Amino acid sequence: MLRLFPLLSVPVILYNVVALGGGVFSRAAEDVVAGLARTLTTVPMASGTVWVVSSGDVILMVALLMVFLELLKVAKTSHENALSHILSLGLFIICLVEFLLVPAFASTLFFAITMMTLMKVLAGYMMTGEPAEILIDDEEDYED
Repeated sequence: MLRLFPLLSVPVILYNVVALGGGVFSRAAEDVVAGLARTLTTVPMASGTVWVVSSGDVILMVALLMVFLELLKVAKTSHENALSHILSLGLFIICLVEFLLVPAFASTLFFAITMMTLMKVLAGYMMTGEPAEILIDDEEDYED
């Protein structure tokens, strides 16, 4: 049953926790984006510069990892894939509604997560769809 769970729900839930921490409609998109840009840690690089990692960067990295794992799941064909696709489509619809209607979700990061859910849905249907059979009738001649 856990294999049916859309892994892209994890970054969506993380974003929901950050965005809805102060209430559904009380936080403006600018406040959420500012909160996601807050520095979590810095990593010194060999070049002498410092890599700044924000909470939005962590959510994006988690989302990319989840897309990779989702595509690995899609590659395995089984009868459970139909329910998994339905759940993934539902997640995409939820993300799209949040992006379009809730001000706290109008950010580039959440748009990228929404597009990742769409790509997973499209990849799932394309990778597990039945290949079209080509029917060739050798006995008949076709005229143009």
